[in-house]
Amino acid sequence: MTSETVELLLVEDNEDDIVLIEEAFAEAKLMNVICKVRDGEDALAYLRQEGQYRQVRRPGLILLDINMPKKNGFEVLQAMKEDPRLQSLPVIMLTTSDREEDIVRSYAGGACSYIRKPMTLKQFAQVVKDFELYWTLVSQVPPHRS
Repeated sequence: MTSETVELLLVEDNEDDIVLIEEAFAEAKLMNVICKVRDGEDALAYLRQEGQYRQVRRPGLILLDINMPKKNGFEVLQAMKEDPRLQSLPVIMLTTSDREEDIVRSYAGGACSYIRKPMTLKQFAQVVKDFELYWTLVSQVPPHRS
């Protein structure tokens, strides 16, 4: 099997977490394109290729924080799963919350994974390596449709 570059959309409003995630990908030596938006409204505009995001490629994987301004992660996840063009995109909830109800709500809403942060850079780099291998070599997702 060959690995292909996965374009990720990171939906995160915390600058420290963005830096940690980017450093983890660099430390894991993974060649991913990481696009970033800082709130739920921009995430949906990006995914729908609206406004300033008309020319972007639809990502193959979304890393979605729960606690964000404008629209939270649950609202973004719900909107994605209600949109036939977006519902097949895999979403990983990446959040500080360890509340059982958030975990249950994420999976019930259609998330395919739930990762709690923060972790050390080394721990997160290992998580990144593991899910990179899974998403590029093991898992199959439906083709993108515009």
